[in-house]
This record gives sequence, C-alpha cells and structure tokens, in this order.
Amino acid sequence: MKLVVGLGNPGPKYETTRHNVGFLAADRLVDRWKAQGPVNKNQAEVYQASIAGEQVLIIKPQTYMNLSGRSVAPLFTFYKCSVDDLIVIHDELDLKPMALRLKTGGGTGGHNGLKSIEECLGNGQNGYHRVRVGVGHPRELGLRMSPADYVLGQYTNDELEQLDPLLDRVANAIELVIAGNIKKAMTEYNRDPVEDTDKRPDKSK
Repeated sequence: MKLVVGLGNPGPKYETTRHNVGFLAADRLVDRWKAQGPVNKNQAEVYQASIAGEQVLIIKPQTYMNLSGRSVAPLFTFYKCSVDDLIVIHDELDLKPMALRLKTGGGTGGHNGLKSIEECLGNGQNGYHRVRVGVGHPRELGLRMSPADYVLGQYTNDELEQLDPLLDRVANAIELVIAGNIKKAMTEYNRDPVEDTDKRPDKSK
C-alpha cells in the first residue's frame, strides 16, 4: 500500500491558501485517478485508487497542519508501510513560487506538518518521499509580513491559474514515484519547465 499525503488545514477558510497546496494537489489526484471515497479514518479524509498496479491511499489530514502526524502515523502502521511507501506533498517557503522539487529523506526545514509526521512515526523514520511545491518566502518577495501570515494568505486568481498546470506536473511526478522511478521523477521534475518560445508560424513557406 502506498500512502500519498497532501498537507493542509481543513475548512473553506483555508481552501485556497498557500499552506493548503498539498490539499489542492491531493484533490487533483482524486479527480485524475477517479479515486473512491472519501471515508473518514483516523481524523483524515481517505480516498483509494489503483495506480501502476499499486493500491494507493490519498490522505488529507483533518487535524490541522501542526498535528498532521496524528492522522498519518496510525494509517502508516495499520497498513504495515515502510518509509518508501510514504509520499508527502507540502508547501515550501525556500522554493520560489510555482517551483517543484522532489526529495527523499532529510530534515523538515522547519515545516510543522513534516515535524508532526516525523514525531508520530518515531524511530528516525524520515526517509519518506517529499513533493515540495514552492510558495516563495515573503522576505524574498519584498513583502513585510511573517512567513506564518504569508502561507495562510490566499492565492490570487492569477496564481491559481499558474498553479493549475503545476498540479498536473505534481501528479505526473507522483505517478513515477509510485511506479518505483524516483530517480526519473527527480531528473524530469526537479527543474523548471522550459517554455517553447518558437511557436510562431513559419512565414517562409
């Protein structure tokens, strides 16, 4: 069983905040994979799908971000998962807006959702896969506000338009990870997409 966890906060107030990009990505996976659900398990919305011959649970913790591990750890234990079975999607202040990066293992980078997951998994089980979606840091963007206030701010309509194709890239990357191709996923998606600027019609003909 593979567990794909999108991190966020429950409720309409937070639905399109930067901190909820994990939830938005999970919703995209539910639609794309025609997942069944949700059912409520361990304070989480849980959907089920079959991808690349693997049974997959898409999990949206309903505990609020800082307690995400309370939803994830019991499901991780119940399905006898290893850390390689766990994929976590989360917002990342240290990446520019709309950037996508994958990594396996490492620290939490101060992200409270990741901290909670690692505390609840215990035994140093931090070698799971992370899908990091950049939201930028307010300091780098010239905004005079705290990081906490910034990530709880709403995406603008323009940002939501930019986010739409990015969520498809997130889904593509996760499908590769589920299929056991994490290195291919990193090679293909740990870089910004290059726009094809040579799409003008050839007037020489």
